[in-house]
Amino acid sequence: MKDEKLRERNLQLLEMFFADSDFKNFSFKLWDGTEWKPEGAGEPVFTVKLNHPKTLASMLAFPVDKRLGEAFIYGEFDVDGDMIALFSLEKHIEKKYKKLVKNPFFWSKILGLLNAKINFQKLHSNRKAAKLRGKTHSIERDKQAISYHYDVSNEFYSLWLDELMNYSCAYFRNWDEDIHTAQRNKLELICRKLRLKEGEKVLDIGCGWGGFLIYAAQKYGIRGYGITLSKNQFEYANEKIKELGLQDRIRVEYRDYREVEEWSSFDKIVSIGMFEHVGRNMLEEYFRRAYKLLKHGGLFLNHGITRRTPKKTPRRWSFSDTYIFPDGELHSISHTLSVAERVGFEVRDVENLREHYAKTLWHWARRLESKMEEALKYVDEVVFRTWRIFLNGSSYGFKTELFGLHQALLVKNYPDGSNNLPINREDIYRNWK
Repeated sequence: MKDEKLRERNLQLLEMFFADSDFKNFSFKLWDGTEWKPEGAGEPVFTVKLNHPKTLASMLAFPVDKRLGEAFIYGEFDVDGDMIALFSLEKHIEKKYKKLVKNPFFWSKILGLLNAKINFQKLHSNRKAAKLRGKTHSIERDKQAISYHYDVSNEFYSLWLDELMNYSCAYFRNWDEDIHTAQRNKLELICRKLRLKEGEKVLDIGCGWGGFLIYAAQKYGIRGYGITLSKNQFEYANEKIKELGLQDRIRVEYRDYREVEEWSSFDKIVSIGMFEHVGRNMLEEYFRRAYKLLKHGGLFLNHGITRRTPKKTPRRWSFSDTYIFPDGELHSISHTLSVAERVGFEVRDVENLREHYAKTLWHWARRLESKMEEALKYVDEVVFRTWRIFLNGSSYGFKTELFGLHQALLVKNYPDGSNNLPINREDIYRNWK
């Protein structure tokens, strides 16, 4: 097929699919430099660069989340400009496809391009789609899921995370703060909500690279015990603890939360960004274990991503389930708290930091994009592109209320219903400079 015909069919598809988009400030650039944008569009916020004549047809033939994501990570298209804004087209594509799926003219253009005898060399990666074995949310399978996401490269993560390697929502006391300040704010907020005191024994479920435990030990003098299923995080955290001379105050183990049985041993428990890996059918076990591990009067702060409506996309069609968080599950805050109450916790405080996570992810995405050359020393281009689309897409998801980020403070009351909490929450913010 001649170049002119390939170009014409792509332009016809673009017109059919995107001419009536509510959001118009974008453009497409074909492999030969030809540009297209909706009529009435202003200066493009982003430009989608199609790197091959078949790219558009391949994506629009079955535009599920996984296919669109794969087209980007394997180099079939690129994005110049604001990648977060790219996701504003997602709902339009879904709506438009439902209208065109029975249109013979649409399929004649799609099939005409797909049948064209042209080859395109996609990017290659040694990191394949996740293929987990065993029963979902068994300890062994959860180890595989955690390793798939977190055991990429400590050096890679360190390029775009903050100084303490916090891989969870930051807390901005004003929007102009940098990511390092905002992450320390988050750690301080959690310490204050837990009302930490010197000498208290604190369990960190899913402690990551140890940032919270290090901060709490240095500033509040706690004795910390962290667990993680990432070997990279386990090794990094212990090296950092040794480097800082905190071995007498903190220990981190490669261990699942279901393997901790030090009943009534902890004054406080925290879980920061681990909750998303638990699974709906394991929520009661998760909260019941935390309840048993706490002393009476103890506090548990659960910090995790939530979703008001269940995910409708089948897992096999989900980019995130395939390339980011295999077996990850998000729950509504109402369901989460009902399970916590069922096992005995009293809910004392709930805060939604949704906008803060949108901003956190914006910072991460910009930091990653600015360090592409250095990142490619530790991961290949497919992995780099995977995290680029994931961070930008997630920022859009939090910005548009698809996701929430809730901190829930739970208490294990004494048998008579009492606890040691202040009568209000004013102490959380007192003398915070």
